[in-house]
Amino acid sequence: MSTRATSFQERIASGKTILLGEIHPPQGADPEPLRTTAKRYAGKVHAVGVSDNRDRVAMSALAAASLLIAEGLEPILHVTTRDRNRIALVSEVLGAQALGISNLLCTSGTHQTLGNFRAARNVYDIDAVQLLQTYAHLASDCGLLGESGLEGAGPFCLGAVASPDADPRDLQLVRLAKKIQAGAKFLVTQPVYDLERFEAWWKEVTRRGLHEQAAFLAGIQPLSDAHLAQAGPRPQPGIPEPLIGRVASRSDPGARRAAAVEIALETIRRLSNLPGMRGFCISADGDHEAALQIIEQSGLAGD
Repeated sequence: MSTRATSFQERIASGKTILLGEIHPPQGADPEPLRTTAKRYAGKVHAVGVSDNRDRVAMSALAAASLLIAEGLEPILHVTTRDRNRIALVSEVLGAQALGISNLLCTSGTHQTLGNFRAARNVYDIDAVQLLQTYAHLASDCGLLGESGLEGAGPFCLGAVASPDADPRDLQLVRLAKKIQAGAKFLVTQPVYDLERFEAWWKEVTRRGLHEQAAFLAGIQPLSDAHLAQAGPRPQPGIPEPLIGRVASRSDPGARRAAAVEIALETIRRLSNLPGMRGFCISADGDHEAALQIIEQSGLAGD
């Protein structure tokens, strides 16, 4: 078990552009599809987020992350408070550390009523800020569990989620600052579609100097047929109607994907000009062809 800085931590410290991918574990126990996908991302991104039952029941994120290491990828384990109490949350990362995983994205998780398991009970024993605080001081102070500390635990490279579209903006920025104070070294935003709104939010982030305290990565997710289905006759919140129209107007799935990729690349180009923006996290909800096309055509791969 090593406590040296990971390559991802070193990338954060370097000040260079960061490029992340994201992989959803498969809905089954067969590791081969995961291994095949991992090989496609190896050498093209600096690390890969591994989602934790975001909107479906799947292989555990911890098991999937350990499989990715064997394929040459550095994983970022997503840890959600929705499904576990504080005991299980601490146990999870001790197991992760034993397997050589020390990059953690701490989040409350998508509410179960927004996925396919509406009948499941949630936990939410603690929130994402408390989770960050716990992991940041696990070795010296584990008061959340009534322990003085767990010797040898950590250090971890901690990250969290930022929500540029959430209201009220000022309160969301206060919470974002709390995440950084609690130990977040990197922040991944929710997928960006409304560029004007995002830029107004970024202006406030930089005015408060938050970008100097943690690495901010903009989430990039191409619009999919699922987005179009959710939008229906009305614009989907957070996604400007003209973007929906650009994709929906295409006649076949291939043309719609091409339009979505084009929009994603335009978004990357525009956000790349924002002072202080450190990089991007590319996710395509399982459409790895689209995600890898964005990675390649953005010119960010392999740096």
